[in-house]
Amino acid sequence: MQSLKSDALEPDPNDLRGKPLGQVIVRLIPVYGLVVITLVLIIVFSILLPRTFPTTLNLESMLKRQSINALMALAVMMPMAAGKIDLSIGFGVMLWEIMAISLQTRFGIPWQLVIPIVLAGGAVIGVVNASLVEFARIDAFIATLGTATVINALALWYTNGQQVVGTLPTSFFELSKASVLGIPILPIYPLVISLALWIMLEYLPIGRYIYVVGANPEAAKLNGIPTRKYIVLAFVLSGMIVAFAGVILASQLRIGQTSLGDSYLLPALVGAFLGSTTLKPGRVNVWGTLIAVAVLAIGITGLQQLGAEFYVEPMFNGLTLLIAIGLAGLTGRRRVQLQRAREIAQHSSTTLPDKSSS
Repeated sequence: MQSLKSDALEPDPNDLRGKPLGQVIVRLIPVYGLVVITLVLIIVFSILLPRTFPTTLNLESMLKRQSINALMALAVMMPMAAGKIDLSIGFGVMLWEIMAISLQTRFGIPWQLVIPIVLAGGAVIGVVNASLVEFARIDAFIATLGTATVINALALWYTNGQQVVGTLPTSFFELSKASVLGIPILPIYPLVISLALWIMLEYLPIGRYIYVVGANPEAAKLNGIPTRKYIVLAFVLSGMIVAFAGVILASQLRIGQTSLGDSYLLPALVGAFLGSTTLKPGRVNVWGTLIAVAVLAIGITGLQQLGAEFYVEPMFNGLTLLIAIGLAGLTGRRRVQLQRAREIAQHSSTTLPDKSSS
């Protein structure tokens, strides 16, 4: 079976031993460059905005605002790990935000039951997306874009284009307002989900199979891995994370809105693509995704506090997405070149004659 180490470009520590400092730095820049950029942005904005940026209040505000973006980026990451993309998440979170409120206000369902209902709905959308991709053989980009359009139409039909309002229990608001040991609960959600996904992807066979399917589906089939099973699983996990984000967003906003879809798709894509260029370059990974979300949060917050205009945020996201896709493509090509070099080296070592026997 294909080694997971060949899916990313992080250097082997053994390869760095005895190397000059300059070569070590050059090898580590692609791995930890985004981490360094994050630290630099924090230092720069702290110097420029000493009264507003390096404060506990600002940190708490950024964590709360970016928690949903972090969840959405993790949702995008899962199909990407399996070599697919899901563009339905933006309108998906809008639909589930509306349904989380509507099920309570219109149908009287307790929020404790709403959560599993919405999660099941998210899983269904994941199955639909995976079926279109794997069984109908539609390109993932087209299939999930079509699903997103249908979801948007259903939400508009259900709400008649109006906001969904009603009386919600105060206990429902605690899903976004509560604190755990003095820490706001909102950033705890993506952290817990990140830990679970990290353990699954890095240490469990199921995660390794997803990575192998995403890296080389033909090789995965030859090794007896049921590729469809793991692609369906990746889409289902994505749909459930989006559904959970919708519930938390409903607790935050308290009003169902049909205008949310576009605002969450782009930052999520940026987070997933940019995250694949750090820590494990050439491979989407959990902590790289969170670091990418942090870069977006720090950059946008700092610019806004410096007085940037309202259009700076979408411009920043768009430019960062283009850069991230470019870097992801570059690392992907480097990964392929590295794999080929390793295959040639292995082939040469096995075909060379044994001089000792001659």
